Amino acid sequence: MTTPTLLTGALAAVEAGVSPATIRKWVQRGHLSPAGRQGRAQLFRLEDVFAAERDARGGRGGRGGRPGASGRDAQGVRA
Repeated sequence: MTTPTLLTGALAAVEAGVSPATIRKWVQRGHLSPAGRQGRAQLFRLEDVFAAERDARGGRGGRGGRPGASGRDAQGVRA
């Protein structure tokens, strides 16, 4: 069995393609929990970071939100 990879919030943000502020926001909202500490820095499992990212993006890997939520169709015409 391998040991999980633990990353600081800044490195986790780079891996997930988000800002460090987003990582902190996910922690505040309960979407992500630190797996440990190194000094004052919180450490996160890479798997947990990716799971929080999927949840934040609506589980589809897209930009999140509902498709068509603007009320416009694919050509930008209001429905």
